[in-house]
Amino acid sequence: MAKGRIETGGDAATRRGRPRSSETTNAILQSAYALMASTGLAATSIDAVARHSGVSKMTIYKWWPSREALLIDAFLNHASLMLPLPTSGTPADRLKSHAAAYAKALQGEFGKVQLAVISECISNTGSAEIFYERYLSYRRTALVELIAAGQQDRSIGATGAPEDLYDAIYGSLFYRYIFGIKPISPAQARTLVDTLLMIRSR
Repeated sequence: MAKGRIETGGDAATRRGRPRSSETTNAILQSAYALMASTGLAATSIDAVARHSGVSKMTIYKWWPSREALLIDAFLNHASLMLPLPTSGTPADRLKSHAAAYAKALQGEFGKVQLAVISECISNTGSAEIFYERYLSYRRTALVELIAAGQQDRSIGATGAPEDLYDAIYGSLFYRYIFGIKPISPAQARTLVDTLLMIRSR
């Protein structure tokens, strides 16, 4: 994901009507994330986002099919800025860099907001499917492709399915965080990637 790029779900992105203003879109997304981080999800209503951003509720409802969709897109937008997928270096180096950055982010505000958004989705819909569709699917696909590229150029020695290797890395990071186990440090995250992917130094 390119730095600063905003990925939004299909319903929001394909609705008919006047084209979105990037400035207005950013104001809404940044306001929603700021409210989630400072006041919590319960207080982050469409009314609150409209007041904070100075954008009408009508516009917000026109662009997002639900409150959950807006919260996820606000989180996604922040993640694209805070944790851009590396675009340079070997696949192995890029994976280690991203895993280390994610491990660090989980220990701060970002981790708390992510967990709250997932919990909100499960509470309101019975599953985290909307979070997966609007956020995780894109990132998971991009990093799975990166693992496959590393296997192809032989910088990654592990021969397992790229999807399983991705889940082993990021599942470990999130599992430790969600259950309050001692978090994995950025250095430990790099070691985890080295171990699971059997990184071959050059």
